[in-house]
Amino acid sequence: MGLFNGLMGNASEYSIEAAQKEYGHLLSDKEIVDKAYKLVRDMFIFTNRRLILIDVQGMTGKKIECRSIPYSKITSFSVETAGHLDLDAELKIWVSGIGQPIQKQFNKTLNIYEVQAELAEHVK
Repeated sequence: MGLFNGLMGNASEYSIEAAQKEYGHLLSDKEIVDKAYKLVRDMFIFTNRRLILIDVQGMTGKKIECRSIPYSKITSFSVETAGHLDLDAELKIWVSGIGQPIQKQFNKTLNIYEVQAELAEHVK
């Protein structure tokens, strides 16, 4: 991921193996990482069972929030592709019990349709 994309808040695809190794302690015995994306210090990880959002907080990054969202609680999602003047595409996920959607930005080089397909595969 380039520095410019990181500063702009865009997410890029992250190695499945690296995500499994770095965040394996959050996974259950039969849970595996299907896709992972990194946003500067934050991560969001699609597993075979749930979506895990990693929010690194503070200047030192010692405080970390790990939000687990079962796919069954995702009520809808949308993608907005990057335009000619836009630098990014946007993913919005609505979760049961949360009023505002969770929003993530992807750089223009990432195929937002792959992310949408990953959600569509898991959300029933």
